[in-house]
Amino acid sequence: ADQRKLSDLRGICCVLYGTLLRGNEKEAGMMEHIMLYIRRILFMVRKEMLTTLKDPKSRIILIMPVIIQSLLFGYVASYNLDSVDYAVLDLSRSRYSEELLAELDGSGIFKRVATLGSTSQIARFIDGRKAGVVLVIGHDFADKITAGETAPVQVITDGRNTMTSGIAAGYISAVAAAYNSRLHGGHQLLHIDPVAWYNPNLISRWGFLASLLPMVSLTQVMILAGLSVARERENGTFDQLMVTPLLPMEILIGKAVPPLLIGMVQSFIVLSIAVIWFKVALVGSLFTLALVMAVFLLSCVGIGLSISAVAKNMQQVIVYNFVVLLPIMLLSGMATPVRNMPTVLQYFTYINPMRFAIDGVRRVYIEGASLSMIASDFIPMLIVAAVTMPLAAWMFRHKLG
Repeated sequence: ADQRKLSDLRGICCVLYGTLLRGNEKEAGMMEHIMLYIRRILFMVRKEMLTTLKDPKSRIILIMPVIIQSLLFGYVASYNLDSVDYAVLDLSRSRYSEELLAELDGSGIFKRVATLGSTSQIARFIDGRKAGVVLVIGHDFADKITAGETAPVQVITDGRNTMTSGIAAGYISAVAAAYNSRLHGGHQLLHIDPVAWYNPNLISRWGFLASLLPMVSLTQVMILAGLSVARERENGTFDQLMVTPLLPMEILIGKAVPPLLIGMVQSFIVLSIAVIWFKVALVGSLFTLALVMAVFLLSCVGIGLSISAVAKNMQQVIVYNFVVLLPIMLLSGMATPVRNMPTVLQYFTYINPMRFAIDGVRRVYIEGASLSMIASDFIPMLIVAAVTMPLAAWMFRHKLG
């Protein structure tokens, strides 16, 4: 009986050992399959990276435009006026008018280019763009100030540039308000003390440089992703790619990763120029900023691959990209606030990943927002990626069929 029990126990142990061995072999086989899957994708990524970067001209095209655009936008794209040429027609010629003009000249922004003698000279300076602003101080300017009455000063601006005209008029109003306060001994019934959070000096360059991270990457990434399949067709290597052991999904992932990596490198270049050259410090977390850019670029790659699956050649890819890029940029809220757009267009912005990328990047860069504070910006970008990537895969398989 004891020998029978011992024999049964040995049998049970053998069964358990065999089951465990088969489980380990199955697990090992699954791990080997996963590693093989990853290796095939990495080979595809390496092939795409070599194709994109082997030409020195391609490397220059990927790097130089990013640097040039960052510097140009940093210096040119600004709503702040550093210098305004103005002319003055002082009909009062009093101590008060001289003090007001001294305030303007001492502001560091306004530069007097001419002192006019009559109203007939105004048109020549405005029409000829010799002065952006002309101040007209009336004959009774000093008399009204002495009498405690309101003394108007006419400010004539060049309305052909509405933005510059409005900002210059606002600067003059601020100077006049400061002079008026000192003139009356600082006694005012109402005093406005504006405070701007996150950007105390309201330097528009800060917002533009932050928005430049997704804008520059968007253009390059969509074109790279769009050209990936079309280039294979034109070079005659598409059929060779199909006879490889790679599955269509592996090919698609392999073509999606290189544009994503290149876009991240370009974003880092723009960030470095903004921080080092223009001294616009990153307030938030670098990891959070990188995560926003990665999700945004993933959605861009999905759009680019969908275009690539539809287009028959590289010329069509470029045309389709420019057709798509213009609405994406205009509806992003980079230059004009989304809330100022018509209601119908505001609904269209919800399918625009760049709108939420700019919002997320600006908040992390300037405000220092945490990941939880911008979580709502990830949802639309992830939805776009979840729709476009499978759509590109389906169209890719459909073309193969």
